[in-house]
Amino acid sequence: MNAILQTHQIQRADFGRVSVHFGDKNGKYPDGNQVMVRGSDTLVAFDTPIVSNHIGAEFDATELVVMGHVHEDHMAGLHRLPRAEVHVHELDLAAARSWEGLADAYGTPAERRAEMLAKFQQQFFYAPRPDATGYVDGAVWELGRSRVRAWHMPGHTAGHTVLVVEPEGVAFIGDIDLSSFGPYYGDASSNLADFRRTLARLPEIPARVWVTSHHRGVYTDRDRFLRDLAAFAAKIDQRSQRLLELLDESPKTLEQLVRARMVYPPDYQELWVDDCERRSISQHLEELLAGGAVREKGGVYRAA
Repeated sequence: MNAILQTHQIQRADFGRVSVHFGDKNGKYPDGNQVMVRGSDTLVAFDTPIVSNHIGAEFDATELVVMGHVHEDHMAGLHRLPRAEVHVHELDLAAARSWEGLADAYGTPAERRAEMLAKFQQQFFYAPRPDATGYVDGAVWELGRSRVRAWHMPGHTAGHTVLVVEPEGVAFIGDIDLSSFGPYYGDASSNLADFRRTLARLPEIPARVWVTSHHRGVYTDRDRFLRDLAAFAAKIDQRSQRLLELLDESPKTLEQLVRARMVYPPDYQELWVDDCERRSISQHLEELLAGGAVREKGGVYRAA
């Protein structure tokens, strides 16, 4: 059922009518893992990471793309599928349809948008899909012998969705990637409280196989999946603890906390890092303020 094959240097795992093509380094960003479903009359792809550009005819025959969420690294193969239907959760739909919509979802400042777009066009073959159509939580795509069911699991993006293939029981959990980096909720459309609820709900999804977009790849052992999910979720509280330690050292403004870094290592530089830190830290501070662990006066935060 889960034989691993090697095709054109791309590892592949098959689960009934579902195939997983592993990206470079098990789908580590900037690459990802490509999931495909062979319906009786429709070939479906979940997202389109960089690896999709190297699969060949099997991928290029895709007739329907169901996006679990919209980010640049999940759109890298859409340029190969101009005639395929593209379905996106309605809360991520604007991000799929235009660059301005995607940049708004990221929260990219106007002065950095041109540089960001050029980077994505070069590295991810980025092209918007103005023809994309929206779906909602609970949507079902009937594929003959198989079907796909949408479980809206927001937090990473507003529309982030887990896609479950039935009856195979394969759940594509997208950027709930269970990596040591931890959950990412640094976009304008991200939400920490939603991500916490998503992580609590994820074990309820009826699945026997869990596929991540990045890093981990495929889980077939539920105990291992749950153990890694718990470690992934724990990163959120570890970040809160990091903030409390910084504030124990001395009171700080938000910008001082951004420079100290909570999410990324101090030496990591990318166009979006400071914006991600600012939004992520702000959400943690809101939780800590509400819980009484932190106090704020005049834009300066201190441990209570």
